[in-house]
Amino acid sequence: MGVVAGDYVYTAGLGPLDPATRAIVGTEAGEQTRQVLRNLAAILAEAGASLADVVKVTAHLADGERDWDAFDTAYREFFTPPYPVRTTAGSQLGDILVEIDVVAYRPRDRAAD
Repeated sequence: MGVVAGDYVYTAGLGPLDPATRAIVGTEAGEQTRQVLRNLAAILAEAGASLADVVKVTAHLADGERDWDAFDTAYREFFTPPYPVRTTAGSQLGDILVEIDVVAYRPRDRAAD
């Protein structure tokens, strides 16, 4: 889910679910991070934006100490310097290891109508 507000796209927090089956993808944080970011990329594309337009990331990890390296490695596969600002917090996530939401800047002259 994404909401366009002016030049920005805000997404809901997404987990590592396969969009077709709604099944959790992956059993470790790196795999789950990749799936979440693929899901976010699809939502942003529908709004005329991409991960390259992301300015803010909020990530929740079920176990930040255990999963940090795998999460960060996968994250850096999708984002390049200068990286978006990021907040990462430990959270109770139930059956998933990673949840992420983003804010993307999408100038109106580029917006999808």
